[in-house]
Amino acid sequence: MSTLILSHNDCLKHVEPAGHPERVKRLEKVLDVLKLSIFNDLTWKEAPLAKKEQIALCHSSDYINKIEKIYTSNTPSQIDADTYFGTGSLAAAMRAVGANILAVDSVISGEFDKVFAAVRPPGHHAENSKAMGFCIFGNVAIAAKYAIEIHGLNRVAVVDFDVHHGNGTQDLLWNEPRTLFCSMHQSPLWPGSGQKDETGGFNNIINIPVDPETDGEKIKTIFNNSILPKLESFRPELLIISAGFDAHADDPLANLNLVEEDYAWITHKLCDVAEKYCNGRLVSSLEGGYNLEALAASVAAHVNVLMERSK
Repeated sequence: MSTLILSHNDCLKHVEPAGHPERVKRLEKVLDVLKLSIFNDLTWKEAPLAKKEQIALCHSSDYINKIEKIYTSNTPSQIDADTYFGTGSLAAAMRAVGANILAVDSVISGEFDKVFAAVRPPGHHAENSKAMGFCIFGNVAIAAKYAIEIHGLNRVAVVDFDVHHGNGTQDLLWNEPRTLFCSMHQSPLWPGSGQKDETGGFNNIINIPVDPETDGEKIKTIFNNSILPKLESFRPELLIISAGFDAHADDPLANLNLVEEDYAWITHKLCDVAEKYCNGRLVSSLEGGYNLEALAASVAAHVNVLMERSK
């Protein structure tokens, strides 16, 4: 069984203002590396547009209408201090959600067991009624809710190893007892949330703040001692990854010291969980990562493991 990559050219039409770190070149670099000959065994499909009712699994109708109104105004704008919105942004955001929806369908049907959504904008900062931190819709949270509400799963785990706390995913899954959300992130760092006492409405949120300058060996210890036991106890039927690569030592927006091999190690550990409890089913979706070379190398390491671990 091959690993599936989901992407779409619309995700390249979410064009940034000058100097913005969440830029088109990020995804171009990711797509370029995944088209190297070592990845010839990947299967590629185009991400569909998400349906409005799928986005509404996590976002308020007022917020969705607000985004549509900004789009119809045909005027590039900032929808929060960090999040821009241009003429191509709505289609890109809907493709990002759509990729995650199709990823869930693909692993639950058994057609694939490992899927990587190479999409932008990212999603893990978007809250129920608010864009935030480069994110418009909560891509992975919507995927988790979709797996529960449409496919009838009872235990869906989301693991977020982006360097920034996944405040949006936390907000969207806070009162959903059929999910477990684990976020490992640098602290102190924007957005400032993600402390250990933020545990969700049903003890379903696990936050693991990590000190600046933490390296891969310490991250492995934290992962083994804090995240893996929670996943083992939860026994997920589906594992979803918010795959941000900005904890890399070369990333300009943060101060952790991971390298590509650390991302490969984390991916192997999560594949172990997926194989033990989820029949191998694992969905991964691109979040952050702002040094282009480090991002490409880290995605390559991550996807290489997904390929290796596909049945």
